[in-house]
Amino acid sequence: MSELADAKAHPARLIVVVAFGRADNGQLLPAYDPMQFDTPEDATRMARYLAAKCAGVLAWSREAQPVIGEYGPPPILFQSGDVPELEQY
Repeated sequence: MSELADAKAHPARLIVVVAFGRADNGQLLPAYDPMQFDTPEDATRMARYLAAKCAGVLAWSREAQPVIGEYGPPPILFQSGDVPELEQY
């Protein structure tokens, strides 16, 4: 099976947590690099932990076929505080 056919048959699942802090001017900025997880439970656990330390936290997942540039809708697993629109990250 070609790499393209395999990517279509078996999309990857991205599970990501992004945390945000605030700059002196109030602008939201990433507090850390985005973190990728193997399970939604692990991502949610980390997001809950970071929620006590950051201005905002967002955990989301998405089916992805990066080889062909296709990405599914990003359901939110956990959200707390102030976060920018998901399309920005």
